[in-house]
Amino acid sequence: MKIGIFSDVHANLEALTIVMEAYKHLDIDDFICLGDVVGYGASPDECCNIVRPLVKFSVLGNHDAAVAGRMEYAYYYEACRFVLDLHSNAISKENMDWLKSIKYTETMDIDGVSIGFSHGAPVIPENFDYVFSMEQAYKLLPHFDELKDVNFIGHSHLCRAFALEKDDVHEVISQDFVIRPGMKYIIGVGSTGQPRDYDNRAAYTVFDTIERKFTYYRAEYDIEKAALKIFNARIDRNFGNRLFVGV
Repeated sequence: MKIGIFSDVHANLEALTIVMEAYKHLDIDDFICLGDVVGYGASPDECCNIVRPLVKFSVLGNHDAAVAGRMEYAYYYEACRFVLDLHSNAISKENMDWLKSIKYTETMDIDGVSIGFSHGAPVIPENFDYVFSMEQAYKLLPHFDELKDVNFIGHSHLCRAFALEKDDVHEVISQDFVIRPGMKYIIGVGSTGQPRDYDNRAAYTVFDTIERKFTYYRAEYDIEKAALKIFNARIDRNFGNRLFVGV
């Protein structure tokens, strides 16, 4: 089975549309979203309208939770709170009900591979902890036996993967790699709508459960159009400007 896994769309319709078009050439069997369909961008309802009927399931992102009234976000900075409030009033009842129903985690066992899906770290997922550094990955070692063979996460907006052994962690530096038996993997799939790894192209990924092969992909999209929508919506200009740089 080929699973298309993407995350952190952040209401960027232009990026999401291009990624969905690119996926058509990859013979995907199921799609899974790792959260944050909303937040930051200018097209929250339109993006929900695409993701909601498409995916086998999505997991809850922190921006999804905030928009759906499932978490306190008073501590977020003002520009971010403004967008969350805007999106809460912009999406349809159907999409709001969907965001309210999404689980923090999902699992799948297929072709002899156990797979976990969460927005942030797979341990205490409601905390939305980041895993994008070796130090953060090492903190998961005490939970080695609890982890699935492969644990897909979003949240950091970075394409960063780690292979865990019982007592060690290795960063995986490759655009595609095969899952090795006996190891546990934490794979950050990057961001479709707001990359932060200095590559402004939309990120999307594929996991082939039969070949046990994971692959990162990137796609160019109309950044200027996406940013202009943000500017016209009077959302903080930084949320549009950063799209050009990929930070």
